[in-house]
Amino acid sequence: MKKAIIGKKVGMTQIFDETGKIIPVTVIEAGPCVVVQKMTQEKEGYKSVQLGYDAVAEKKLSKPEQGHLNKAGVGMMKELKEFRLDNVDELNVGDVLKADVFAAGDKVDVTGISKGHGYQGVVKRWNAQRTPTSHGGGPVHRHLGSMGSSTDPSRIFPGHIGAGHMGVDQVTVQNLDVVQVDPELNMLVVRGAIPGPKGGIVYIKNTVKTQPAKKGEGAGISLNPQKASARVNPQKASARNK
Repeated sequence: MKKAIIGKKVGMTQIFDETGKIIPVTVIEAGPCVVVQKMTQEKEGYKSVQLGYDAVAEKKLSKPEQGHLNKAGVGMMKELKEFRLDNVDELNVGDVLKADVFAAGDKVDVTGISKGHGYQGVVKRWNAQRTPTSHGGGPVHRHLGSMGSSTDPSRIFPGHIGAGHMGVDQVTVQNLDVVQVDPELNMLVVRGAIPGPKGGIVYIKNTVKTQPAKKGEGAGISLNPQKASARVNPQKASARNK
């Protein structure tokens, strides 16, 4: 992991690029994050840093949390998260990370807690099909219905769909483009939607997706003379539409 930061979802909006095309974006209040703890290879067996975000009153934290933060001398922080960054050796306790750790054009993965939908049935929760509404279906059109054999196996296998609590799950959206970065406003603008409600805590990291290498103009052009003649054949519909 090269870069990471903790942020808060502000909301969605849209901006225009140079050609006038609308880009749907999500605005994130990214940082400032303070290095609260530094893990070393000698002591913990691995290298990482713990970042703190969102200053909070001391009375809202437990005594162990207060002791941990007082030891670092960084003030009271509501959110703590550990990241294994590449530049761990360069960071020390008390250093501040801002939104400019990322730049426009970077690809990031955003992790957050999805919106809660309460207790929901199988139709909304799992997209289950309802029963036919004609010929006396009764008040069970949106019920789950039969779930398996009675004699064998005489049970329901684990993982079967059913009604229950929907949402409030950790969700990661991968490979989002960073459109704008404003370190003065602690603003990070990414293309597309991210999980969670407005004001929800999110973790922004470098994407784990492998970016394909850009190929030259001649990439993908076959050397087969028959295909080459077909590309310039004026009788082909693809050539006439150019």
